[in-house]
Amino acid sequence: MSDLGTEVQHLYLAKANVYRLLSVCYYEPEQAFLEEDIFSQLETALTILSGQSTGVATALGNCFRDTDRDALLLDYTRLFLGPFGALARPYGSVYLEGENIVMGDTTIGAMALYGEGGFQVDDAFREVPDHMTVELEFLYLLNFCISESTEKSKLEHLGTLKRTFLAEHLGQWVVPFSKAVRAGAGTDFYKHLADLTQRTVLDDMQE
Repeated sequence: MSDLGTEVQHLYLAKANVYRLLSVCYYEPEQAFLEEDIFSQLETALTILSGQSTGVATALGNCFRDTDRDALLLDYTRLFLGPFGALARPYGSVYLEGENIVMGDTTIGAMALYGEGGFQVDDAFREVPDHMTVELEFLYLLNFCISESTEKSKLEHLGTLKRTFLAEHLGQWVVPFSKAVRAGAGTDFYKHLADLTQRTVLDDMQE
């Protein structure tokens, strides 16, 4: 039995799943999103947490199903691809250090926190380590490990690491990033994704 208690464990696991599924949504849009039922999984996880964002998750899934896949791919390309030509560059250093900085000091700082949490970016991943997908996956890992831990010292370490990461990294750039996505998006899918990402991160910081 974890020191957290079963109910709190379930909440951390649900939060972990939200981060994991949001991360998936920032990859290139494909049919597998529907085949793997990620939107229903997202609704379920959000319902366990509070239910307040469930409507956004429902809208997210509906928009993905109803929007032509070529339109989604075009939007994804315009918003996120390329370190300098994209409308909403998904790299922390761009927002934390300056408009044209990729792989800056804050990227190195994020990687150091990844290491403290036992997280390593896969060698096959061809993007910068402070890409939105990676930072969301790191928060998935931290929340999952918290939900599984049975040691008080480990729980304290993971909790501190999570608070530090949110305060110094993703929590600092999720708002301007989400604003850029909403301003540049041509599809409602990415507008809803930006809203849900921002709400999830900011709510987690408040807790």
